[in-house]
Amino acid sequence: MKVVSMVTNNNNLICDLETGVCGVSEDDEMEVIDFNQKRKSIDLYYVTDPICSHCWALEPVLRRFVEQYGHYVNFHTIMGGLLEEWAGFADVSNGISSPSDVAGHWREVGEHSRMPIDGTLWLENPIQSSYPPSKVFKVIQKHNGDLANVFLRRAREAVFVFNQNIAEKSVLIAIVNNLGLDGEKIVKEAELSIGQQLLNEDFGLASQLGVRGFPTIILLNEENKGVKIVGSRTLDSYIAGLKQVLNLDELQPKQQPALFSLLEKEQLLFSKEIEVMYDIEQKDISIFAEKELASTAYDAKEILGETYFVMK
Repeated sequence: MKVVSMVTNNNNLICDLETGVCGVSEDDEMEVIDFNQKRKSIDLYYVTDPICSHCWALEPVLRRFVEQYGHYVNFHTIMGGLLEEWAGFADVSNGISSPSDVAGHWREVGEHSRMPIDGTLWLENPIQSSYPPSKVFKVIQKHNGDLANVFLRRAREAVFVFNQNIAEKSVLIAIVNNLGLDGEKIVKEAELSIGQQLLNEDFGLASQLGVRGFPTIILLNEENKGVKIVGSRTLDSYIAGLKQVLNLDELQPKQQPALFSLLEKEQLLFSKEIEVMYDIEQKDISIFAEKELASTAYDAKEILGETYFVMK
């Protein structure tokens, strides 16, 4: 009796994991694989300052970039030290040599960007230094980077929109307390030598990166090659920079989060931020918000001619 072998001449049978069909494989008998290949790692350095008005103007675009393309980068927020003190300070390009000069500049930035800015603080109770909030940021960042970025956002809301002096100890303590942290303890730590030490480390890094103004975003690959984007730019500028550093023609953005999820996370969003995130016109913001936030407890308010939304 003749035994018929069920194995083909090339012994190249396989059961396909996806189809469930067993048969002759079309793959080569042997191929070299490497599971140790490193995923491209891109570091994004965002060099900024709590009282940088153009950084405040950038918030809508930067938020969308992070939401949709953040999975490509390791995000690092770096303090740049905009104003140590007024003695000897001058911003010639913007015509600023004293606190009162800042008010008009801030109003212009607010009107142009539609990220609301009051600015009368500079006439009534001028900020003497941006170092105190920067130090508090660094102390929080030492323990929790995400919470530090939330602090930075709250500090900016306080100073730009609600006209609070974020160099004052009481204001900083209140902001930190609202994050669920011990404001008194953290602000006190920021006033110690560790606060300045952490700040100096950021200044050193910003200098190494060749930063001369804010906002500056630098994208670097593992070979320390990349791009530097200075000033408040369009979303397309940051996407183009990321493509260049990754050496890719196309990126795979994530879907924008639902508005109710975004508002729940951010707690407060201005009309401009929602317009940029979802590509809608200012005139359509109320209808869009009512539709998207139908089941969400929120308030729509207005300040400085701009609508904003807050969680109840």
